[in-house]
Amino acid sequence: MAIRSDRFLPARASGIAKTLGLGSLGAAAGWLAYSRLAIDHRMPLPPALPGRREDLRTRSGRASFYGDGPPEGTPLLLIHSINAAANAYEVRPLYRHYAKARPVYALDLPGFGFSERRRQVYTPRLMVDAIHAVAGEIRRRHGGVRLDAVALSLSAEYLARASLEQAQDYRSLGLISPTGFDARLSGRGPLGGHRGNDVARSAVDFPLWGRALFDALVSRPSMRYFLEKTWGSRRIDEGLLSYDYASAHQPGAEHAPFSFLAGHLFPTDATRLYEALWLPVWMIHGIRGDFVDYRHAAGFHERPNWTIERMPTGAFPHFERPGAVTRSYDAFSADLA
Repeated sequence: MAIRSDRFLPARASGIAKTLGLGSLGAAAGWLAYSRLAIDHRMPLPPALPGRREDLRTRSGRASFYGDGPPEGTPLLLIHSINAAANAYEVRPLYRHYAKARPVYALDLPGFGFSERRRQVYTPRLMVDAIHAVAGEIRRRHGGVRLDAVALSLSAEYLARASLEQAQDYRSLGLISPTGFDARLSGRGPLGGHRGNDVARSAVDFPLWGRALFDALVSRPSMRYFLEKTWGSRRIDEGLLSYDYASAHQPGAEHAPFSFLAGHLFPTDATRLYEALWLPVWMIHGIRGDFVDYRHAAGFHERPNWTIERMPTGAFPHFERPGAVTRSYDAFSADLA
């Protein structure tokens, strides 16, 4: 009598599932051990920028910031974006250019770079308070003069809120590839809210396996992949990649990025923030890569205090076309004067 092999398929599938399950557990255990024993989490990290690096005690913890340039002129504050390996190196082309002619500063936001990286929930409020503290310190050093500030990507929303809460600190705002104009992250949700999922953050930022998960996220191939998506090209800045890798391999480097991945750093009221801005606003964004949805920016083109320009770049136009970016910003600044 012939034996039908399909009678044994459920048992065979169960055996395969068990084998795969055991294999997955073994791979996970192996990666946990590799992360703990073989990956350097205290890589040498030189300063991201020239000039002076200082620490400031703030409500958000210890905040690190850089300063350079002559003492005269309107100070310029530069604020990096938010991602798994963010740091002040992201503003390096602008910082080095403007340090030749005016006081320039750059902030490492809480949880990034040389700023404090303790395990906690990172929220927009934490970021805005750090911006308030550093802006106030800069004004104190320059006789109370109002400063110009430029922020990248998601940090543009934090700068917008900071300028609404303490407008006396700012002369103008610059937004490079700002979030909040796309279909997913624009919004008129609760004022001061965020999109965080506490369960998701707790699950990934768990002491037993959190660091190993983060190590997988910030491997060199992974970081190169995401930078290429940011650039919309394979011609990324290799110096930024190298510095990001070192910055992501520091004690506590995983905590702020896990809040980012769980949504805690995304405001719910981006559209309301931008609509409320009354200071002069300079905004540029690229047309290439994964961050090109600016469908809700159309309504801001006609606002008299907004200057908006598109460039044939990815999301970091100041790396790809620094001359074009600084010429655009200088023209905007000349109108302020």
